[in-house]
Amino acid sequence: MLLAKILNKKIKFGGFILEEANSKKHSIGVANSDNNILTLKLLKKDLNWKLVLLPELYLGEEYFKGNIEIKNGTIYDFLYLILHRENFGRGKVNSLSAILNFLRYGFSFLTKHNLIGASKRNAMHHYSRGEDIYDWMLDKEHRQYSCAYFKDLNETLEQAQTNKLELILRKLNLKPSDTVLDIGCGWGGLSRYIHKKIGCQVHGISLAPNQIEYCKNKARELRMDNALNYSVTDYRQVKGKFRRIVNVGFLEHTSPKFLGVFFSKINELLTDDGLCLTHTIASVEPPAPSNPFIEKWIFPGGKVPTPSQLTKNIEKSGLIISGFHSLIDHYNYTLDAWRERFLKNASKAKEKYGEDFVRMWDFYLSSCSAAFKSNLLVHQIETVKNFESVPSRTRDYIYIK
Repeated sequence: MLLAKILNKKIKFGGFILEEANSKKHSIGVANSDNNILTLKLLKKDLNWKLVLLPELYLGEEYFKGNIEIKNGTIYDFLYLILHRENFGRGKVNSLSAILNFLRYGFSFLTKHNLIGASKRNAMHHYSRGEDIYDWMLDKEHRQYSCAYFKDLNETLEQAQTNKLELILRKLNLKPSDTVLDIGCGWGGLSRYIHKKIGCQVHGISLAPNQIEYCKNKARELRMDNALNYSVTDYRQVKGKFRRIVNVGFLEHTSPKFLGVFFSKINELLTDDGLCLTHTIASVEPPAPSNPFIEKWIFPGGKVPTPSQLTKNIEKSGLIISGFHSLIDHYNYTLDAWRERFLKNASKAKEKYGEDFVRMWDFYLSSCSAAFKSNLLVHQIETVKNFESVPSRTRDYIYIK
Protein backbone atom coordinates (compact mmCIF):
# COMPACT_ATOMS: atom_id res chain seq x y z
CA MET A 1 0.00 0.00 0.00
CA LEU A 2 1.63 3.23 -1.24
CA LEU A 3 0.09 5.40 1.49
CA ALA A 4 1.53 3.17 4.22
CA LYS A 5 4.99 3.28 2.61
CA ILE A 6 4.94 7.09 2.44
CA LEU A 7 3.74 7.42 6.02
CA ASN A 8 6.42 5.08 7.33
CA LYS A 9 9.09 7.21 5.66
CA LYS A 10 7.77 10.38 7.27
CA ILE A 11 6.55 9.41 10.74
CA LYS A 12 9.51 9.74 13.10
CA PHE A 13 7.64 10.58 16.29
CA GLY A 14 5.01 8.24 17.71
CA GLY A 15 2.96 5.79 15.69
CA PHE A 16 -0.46 4.45 14.82
CA ILE A 17 -2.23 1.70 12.91
CA LEU A 18 -3.49 2.35 9.38
CA GLU A 19 -6.39 0.01 8.59
CA GLU A 20 -7.62 -0.43 5.02
CA ALA A 21 -11.26 -0.92 3.99
CA ASN A 22 -10.56 -4.66 3.66
CA SER A 23 -9.37 -4.68 7.33
CA LYS A 24 -5.70 -5.14 6.40
CA LYS A 25 -3.58 -3.32 8.98
CA HIS A 26 -0.26 -1.49 8.61
CA SER A 27 1.94 -0.40 11.50
CA ILE A 28 3.04 3.21 10.99
CA GLY A 29 6.02 4.72 12.83
CA VAL A 30 6.67 3.35 16.30
CA ALA A 31 3.36 1.55 16.78
CA ASN A 32 3.34 -1.08 19.50
CA SER A 33 1.14 -4.14 19.49
CA ASP A 34 -1.20 -2.76 22.15
CA ASN A 35 -4.83 -3.31 21.17
CA ASN A 36 -5.59 0.23 22.34
CA ILE A 37 -3.22 1.97 19.93
CA LEU A 38 -4.52 4.90 17.89
CA THR A 39 -5.95 3.61 14.60
CA LEU A 40 -6.95 5.36 11.37
CA LYS A 41 -9.47 3.20 9.51
CA LEU A 42 -10.28 3.92 5.86
CA LEU A 43 -13.83 2.86 5.01
CA LYS A 44 -13.51 3.34 1.23
CA LYS A 45 -10.98 1.72 -1.13
CA ASP A 46 -10.21 4.89 -3.12
CA LEU A 47 -9.01 6.79 -0.05
CA ASN A 48 -5.49 5.36 -0.42
CA TRP A 49 -4.86 7.42 -3.57
CA LYS A 50 -6.82 10.45 -2.40
CA LEU A 51 -4.65 10.69 0.72
CA VAL A 52 -1.50 10.30 -1.37
CA LEU A 53 -2.42 12.98 -3.91
CA LEU A 54 -4.00 15.65 -1.71
CA PRO A 55 -4.04 14.72 1.98
CA GLU A 56 -4.54 18.33 3.09
CA LEU A 57 -8.04 18.28 1.56
CA TYR A 58 -9.19 14.68 1.66
CA LEU A 59 -8.23 13.77 5.23
CA GLY A 60 -10.63 16.35 6.62
CA GLU A 61 -13.25 16.02 3.92
CA GLU A 62 -13.50 12.23 4.12
CA TYR A 63 -13.37 12.32 7.91
CA PHE A 64 -16.38 14.61 8.31
CA LYS A 65 -18.30 12.65 5.66
CA GLY A 66 -17.85 9.55 7.80
CA ASN A 67 -15.50 7.68 5.43
CA ILE A 68 -12.59 7.75 7.90
CA GLU A 69 -12.90 6.40 11.41
CA ILE A 70 -10.62 7.02 14.38
CA LYS A 71 -10.31 4.19 16.90
CA ASN A 72 -8.78 4.41 20.38
CA GLY A 73 -8.57 8.17 20.25
CA THR A 74 -9.98 11.26 18.56
CA ILE A 75 -9.26 13.22 15.40
CA TYR A 76 -7.52 15.72 17.69
CA ASP A 77 -5.11 12.99 18.87
CA PHE A 78 -4.40 11.87 15.32
CA LEU A 79 -3.77 15.37 13.98
CA TYR A 80 -1.44 16.25 16.83
CA LEU A 81 0.58 13.14 16.02
CA ILE A 82 0.61 13.57 12.24
CA LEU A 83 1.42 17.30 12.40
CA HIS A 84 4.16 16.95 15.00
CA ARG A 85 7.20 18.94 13.85
CA GLU A 86 9.23 15.73 13.42
CA ASN A 87 6.53 14.23 11.17
CA PHE A 88 4.57 16.44 8.75
CA GLY A 89 4.63 19.65 10.75
CA ARG A 90 7.46 21.28 8.83
CA GLY A 91 7.65 19.35 5.55
CA LYS A 92 5.99 18.01 2.43
CA VAL A 93 4.03 14.76 2.35
CA ASN A 94 5.83 13.35 -0.68
CA SER A 95 7.37 14.52 -3.95
CA LEU A 96 4.12 14.15 -5.92
CA SER A 97 2.16 16.15 -3.36
CA ALA A 98 4.95 18.76 -3.33
CA ILE A 99 4.66 19.19 -7.11
CA LEU A 100 0.87 19.53 -6.88
CA ASN A 101 1.25 22.10 -4.08
CA PHE A 102 3.69 24.10 -6.20
CA LEU A 103 1.23 24.13 -9.10
CA ARG A 104 -1.65 25.05 -6.78
CA TYR A 105 0.33 27.97 -5.35
CA GLY A 106 1.03 29.38 -8.80
CA PHE A 107 -2.59 28.93 -9.86
CA SER A 108 -4.00 30.49 -6.70
CA PHE A 109 -1.66 33.47 -6.95
CA LEU A 110 -2.81 34.12 -10.51
CA THR A 111 -6.52 33.55 -9.92
CA LYS A 112 -7.28 34.54 -6.32
CA HIS A 113 -8.71 38.03 -6.70
CA ASN A 114 -10.18 39.18 -3.37
CA LEU A 115 -12.02 42.09 -4.91
CA ILE A 116 -14.71 43.85 -2.89
CA GLY A 117 -17.63 41.66 -3.99
CA ALA A 118 -15.72 38.40 -3.54
CA SER A 119 -14.37 39.51 -0.17
CA LYS A 120 -17.91 40.15 1.10
CA ARG A 121 -19.13 36.74 -0.10
CA ASN A 122 -16.14 35.04 1.54
CA ALA A 123 -16.75 36.79 4.86
CA MET A 124 -20.42 35.89 4.86
CA HIS A 125 -19.60 32.22 4.10
CA HIS A 126 -17.88 31.86 7.47
CA TYR A 127 -19.31 34.48 9.80
CA SER A 128 -22.95 34.06 8.81
CA ARG A 129 -23.14 30.32 9.48
CA GLY A 130 -25.12 30.81 12.68
CA GLU A 131 -24.66 33.01 15.72
CA ASP A 132 -25.22 30.07 18.05
CA ILE A 133 -22.02 28.37 16.83
CA TYR A 134 -20.01 31.31 18.14
CA ASP A 135 -22.17 31.57 21.26
CA TRP A 136 -21.16 28.00 22.08
CA MET A 137 -17.40 28.41 21.66
CA LEU A 138 -16.26 32.03 22.15
CA ASP A 139 -15.66 33.90 25.40
CA LYS A 140 -18.81 35.36 26.90
CA GLU A 141 -17.46 38.80 27.77
CA HIS A 142 -15.83 40.08 24.56
CA ARG A 143 -16.87 37.51 21.90
CA GLN A 144 -13.35 37.39 20.50
CA TYR A 145 -12.67 35.15 17.49
CA SER A 146 -8.90 35.59 17.48
CA CYS A 147 -5.87 34.49 19.48
CA ALA A 148 -6.09 35.08 23.23
CA TYR A 149 -3.10 35.98 25.42
CA PHE A 150 -2.51 33.51 28.23
CA LYS A 151 -0.29 34.93 30.95
CA ASP A 152 -1.08 31.78 32.95
CA LEU A 153 -2.42 28.50 31.56
CA ASN A 154 -4.85 28.32 34.47
CA GLU A 155 -6.60 31.47 33.24
CA THR A 156 -10.08 31.23 31.79
CA LEU A 157 -10.64 32.01 28.12
CA GLU A 158 -12.47 35.17 29.25
CA GLN A 159 -9.43 36.40 31.18
CA ALA A 160 -7.00 35.49 28.39
CA GLN A 161 -9.07 37.41 25.84
CA THR A 162 -9.17 40.41 28.17
CA ASN A 163 -5.37 40.13 28.43
CA LYS A 164 -5.15 40.29 24.63
CA LEU A 165 -7.36 43.37 24.43
CA GLU A 166 -5.36 45.08 27.18
CA LEU A 167 -2.07 44.32 25.40
CA ILE A 168 -3.41 45.83 22.18
CA LEU A 169 -4.74 48.85 24.07
CA ARG A 170 -1.34 49.52 25.63
CA LYS A 171 0.49 49.17 22.31
CA LEU A 172 -1.90 51.64 20.69
CA ASN A 173 -1.08 54.16 23.47
CA LEU A 174 -4.39 55.94 22.96
CA LYS A 175 -5.63 59.38 23.94
CA PRO A 176 -9.31 60.06 24.70
CA SER A 177 -9.41 62.46 21.74
CA ASP A 178 -8.30 59.79 19.26
CA THR A 179 -10.60 58.43 16.57
CA VAL A 180 -9.79 54.79 15.93
CA LEU A 181 -10.47 52.69 12.83
CA ASP A 182 -11.07 49.00 13.62
CA ILE A 183 -10.73 47.00 10.39
CA GLY A 184 -12.45 43.62 10.59
CA CYS A 185 -14.12 44.55 13.87
CA GLY A 186 -15.92 41.21 14.30
CA TRP A 187 -18.58 41.42 17.00
CA GLY A 188 -17.11 44.66 18.37
CA GLY A 189 -15.38 43.45 21.53
CA LEU A 190 -12.20 45.46 20.92
CA SER A 191 -13.98 48.69 20.01
CA ARG A 192 -16.17 48.48 23.12
CA TYR A 193 -13.11 47.80 25.27
CA ILE A 194 -11.26 50.80 23.78
CA HIS A 195 -14.15 53.15 24.43
CA LYS A 196 -14.80 51.82 27.93
CA LYS A 197 -11.13 52.15 28.97
CA ILE A 198 -10.05 55.31 27.14
CA GLY A 199 -13.17 57.06 25.87
CA CYS A 200 -12.17 57.12 22.20
CA GLN A 201 -14.51 57.30 19.24
CA VAL A 202 -14.21 54.08 17.20
CA HIS A 203 -15.34 53.29 13.67
CA GLY A 204 -15.61 49.54 13.15
CA ILE A 205 -15.98 47.90 9.75
CA SER A 206 -16.74 44.33 8.72
CA LEU A 207 -18.06 42.61 5.60
CA ALA A 208 -20.40 40.36 7.60
CA PRO A 209 -23.81 42.08 8.06
CA ASN A 210 -24.71 39.89 11.05
CA GLN A 211 -21.60 41.09 12.90
CA ILE A 212 -22.39 44.74 12.24
CA GLU A 213 -25.98 44.25 13.39
CA TYR A 214 -24.68 42.63 16.59
CA CYS A 215 -22.21 45.51 17.14
CA LYS A 216 -24.90 48.17 16.73
CA ASN A 217 -27.33 46.40 19.03
CA LYS A 218 -24.66 45.91 21.70
CA ALA A 219 -23.55 49.54 21.47
CA ARG A 220 -27.15 50.70 21.97
CA GLU A 221 -27.62 48.28 24.85
CA LEU A 222 -24.50 49.66 26.59
CA ARG A 223 -25.33 53.27 25.64
CA MET A 224 -22.13 53.56 23.63
CA ASP A 225 -23.79 54.21 20.27
CA ASN A 226 -22.80 57.90 20.30
CA ALA A 227 -19.12 56.90 20.34
CA LEU A 228 -19.12 53.63 18.40
CA ASN A 229 -19.98 53.66 14.71
CA TYR A 230 -20.20 50.45 12.66
CA SER A 231 -20.74 49.78 8.96
CA VAL A 232 -20.57 47.02 6.37
CA THR A 233 -17.60 48.49 4.53
CA ASP A 234 -14.56 47.17 2.70
CA TYR A 235 -11.34 48.77 3.98
CA ARG A 236 -10.60 49.95 0.43
CA GLN A 237 -13.72 52.15 0.59
CA VAL A 238 -12.83 53.97 3.83
CA LYS A 239 -12.20 57.72 3.62
CA GLY A 240 -10.68 60.15 6.12
CA LYS A 241 -7.76 60.20 8.54
CA PHE A 242 -7.22 58.23 11.74
CA ARG A 243 -4.54 58.60 14.38
CA ARG A 244 -4.88 54.95 15.34
CA ILE A 245 -5.82 51.96 13.16
CA VAL A 246 -6.11 48.40 14.40
CA ASN A 247 -6.85 45.15 12.61
CA VAL A 248 -7.06 41.86 14.50
CA GLY A 249 -7.36 38.59 12.59
CA PHE A 250 -8.11 40.42 9.34
CA LEU A 251 -5.08 39.90 7.11
CA GLU A 252 -5.67 36.14 7.00
CA HIS A 253 -8.65 36.96 4.77
CA THR A 254 -6.50 39.00 2.39
CA SER A 255 -4.77 37.28 -0.52
CA PRO A 256 -0.98 37.90 -0.65
CA LYS A 257 -1.63 39.78 -3.89
CA PHE A 258 -3.52 42.41 -1.88
CA LEU A 259 -1.11 42.90 1.02
CA GLY A 260 0.48 45.79 -0.84
CA VAL A 261 -2.94 47.35 -1.41
CA PHE A 262 -3.79 46.91 2.25
CA PHE A 263 -0.66 48.55 3.71
CA SER A 264 -0.76 51.35 1.13
CA LYS A 265 -4.33 52.06 2.25
CA ILE A 266 -3.15 52.12 5.88
CA ASN A 267 -0.51 54.69 4.91
CA GLU A 268 -3.20 56.77 3.21
CA LEU A 269 -5.58 56.65 6.20
CA LEU A 270 -3.04 57.32 8.98
CA THR A 271 -2.35 60.82 10.19
CA ASP A 272 1.31 61.83 10.15
CA ASP A 273 1.54 61.07 13.88
CA GLY A 274 -0.50 57.88 13.52
CA LEU A 275 0.15 54.24 14.37
CA CYS A 276 -1.37 51.02 13.08
CA LEU A 277 -1.37 47.71 14.94
CA THR A 278 -1.79 44.53 12.89
CA HIS A 279 -2.51 41.25 14.70
CA THR A 280 -2.23 38.37 12.23
CA ILE A 281 -1.56 34.67 11.92
CA ALA A 282 1.63 33.91 9.99
CA SER A 283 3.38 30.81 8.74
CA VAL A 284 6.99 29.90 9.52
CA GLU A 285 7.18 28.09 6.16
CA PRO A 286 8.05 29.68 2.80
CA PRO A 287 5.05 30.96 0.78
CA ALA A 288 2.73 28.09 -0.11
CA PRO A 289 -0.86 27.57 -1.31
CA SER A 290 -3.79 27.88 1.05
CA ASN A 291 -4.76 24.75 2.93
CA PRO A 292 -7.39 23.30 0.55
CA PHE A 293 -9.65 22.03 3.34
CA ILE A 294 -9.74 25.45 5.02
CA GLU A 295 -10.13 27.15 1.64
CA LYS A 296 -13.06 24.96 0.55
CA TRP A 297 -14.99 24.44 3.77
CA ILE A 298 -14.00 27.11 6.32
CA PHE A 299 -12.42 30.35 4.99
CA PRO A 300 -12.74 30.70 1.18
CA GLY A 301 -10.39 33.36 -0.12
CA GLY A 302 -8.20 33.21 2.99
CA LYS A 303 -4.43 32.83 3.06
CA VAL A 304 -2.00 32.90 5.96
CA PRO A 305 0.91 35.22 5.06
CA THR A 306 4.59 34.72 5.84
CA PRO A 307 6.79 37.28 7.62
CA SER A 308 8.63 37.97 4.36
CA GLN A 309 5.38 38.77 2.57
CA LEU A 310 4.31 41.06 5.39
CA THR A 311 7.55 42.99 5.78
CA LYS A 312 8.12 43.34 2.03
CA ASN A 313 4.72 44.92 1.49
CA ILE A 314 5.00 47.13 4.56
CA GLU A 315 8.29 48.48 3.24
CA LYS A 316 6.86 49.06 -0.24
CA SER A 317 3.94 51.02 1.25
CA GLY A 318 6.31 53.50 2.88
CA LEU A 319 5.37 52.50 6.43
CA ILE A 320 7.99 51.81 9.12
CA ILE A 321 7.86 48.77 11.40
CA SER A 322 8.19 50.13 14.94
CA GLY A 323 7.28 46.95 16.84
CA PHE A 324 7.18 43.23 16.07
CA HIS A 325 5.93 40.77 18.70
CA SER A 326 5.48 37.03 18.10
CA LEU A 327 2.89 35.12 20.16
CA ILE A 328 3.85 31.44 20.26
CA ASP A 329 1.53 28.71 21.63
CA HIS A 330 -1.18 31.17 22.64
CA TYR A 331 -3.39 30.28 19.69
CA ASN A 332 -3.34 26.53 20.18
CA TYR A 333 -4.45 27.12 23.81
CA THR A 334 -7.20 29.38 22.46
CA LEU A 335 -8.31 26.81 19.90
CA ASP A 336 -8.33 24.06 22.51
CA ALA A 337 -10.62 26.18 24.68
CA TRP A 338 -12.94 26.83 21.73
CA ARG A 339 -13.01 23.13 20.83
CA GLU A 340 -13.77 22.09 24.40
CA ARG A 341 -16.69 24.53 24.56
CA PHE A 342 -17.98 23.55 21.13
CA LEU A 343 -17.91 19.82 21.91
CA LYS A 344 -19.86 20.45 25.12
CA ASN A 345 -22.60 21.71 22.81
CA ALA A 346 -22.10 19.02 20.15
CA SER A 347 -25.55 17.54 20.67
CA LYS A 348 -27.17 20.94 20.03
CA ALA A 349 -24.98 21.50 16.99
CA LYS A 350 -25.78 18.02 15.64
CA GLU A 351 -29.50 18.59 16.06
CA LYS A 352 -29.43 21.92 14.21
CA TYR A 353 -26.60 21.52 11.67
CA GLY A 354 -26.12 17.75 11.34
CA GLU A 355 -23.39 15.29 12.31
CA ASP A 356 -21.26 16.14 9.25
CA PHE A 357 -21.02 19.76 10.43
CA VAL A 358 -19.99 18.73 13.97
CA ARG A 359 -17.24 16.48 12.56
CA MET A 360 -16.12 19.20 10.12
CA TRP A 361 -15.94 21.87 12.85
CA ASP A 362 -14.08 19.51 15.17
CA PHE A 363 -11.57 18.77 12.41
CA TYR A 364 -11.17 22.50 11.71
CA LEU A 365 -10.47 23.41 15.34
CA SER A 366 -8.27 20.34 15.94
CA SER A 367 -6.16 20.75 12.80
CA CYS A 368 -5.60 24.46 13.48
CA SER A 369 -4.58 23.74 17.07
CA ALA A 370 -2.07 21.14 15.89
CA ALA A 371 -0.72 23.51 13.22
CA PHE A 372 -0.03 26.16 15.86
CA LYS A 373 2.26 23.67 17.59
CA SER A 374 4.38 23.22 14.47
CA ASN A 375 4.28 25.86 11.74
CA LEU A 376 1.93 28.72 12.61
CA LEU A 377 2.13 31.60 15.08
CA VAL A 378 0.72 35.09 15.60
CA HIS A 379 2.50 38.39 15.00
CA GLN A 380 1.54 41.78 16.36
CA ILE A 381 3.14 44.41 14.12
CA GLU A 382 3.14 48.12 14.85
CA THR A 383 3.71 50.44 11.89
CA VAL A 384 4.15 54.22 11.71
CA LYS A 385 4.81 56.85 9.04
CA ASN A 386 7.86 58.41 10.70
CA PHE A 387 10.10 58.03 13.74
CA GLU A 388 8.34 60.85 15.58
CA SER A 389 5.13 58.77 15.65
CA VAL A 390 6.62 56.07 17.87
CA PRO A 391 4.96 56.47 21.31
CA SER A 392 8.22 56.20 23.28
CA ARG A 393 11.92 55.42 22.98
CA THR A 394 11.31 52.46 25.31
CA ARG A 395 8.51 49.88 25.60
CA ASP A 396 7.73 50.82 29.20
CA TYR A 397 4.34 52.26 28.25
CA ILE A 398 3.26 48.71 27.32
CA TYR A 399 4.52 46.72 30.26
CA ILE A 400 4.73 49.15 33.21
CA LYS A 401 1.46 50.36 34.75
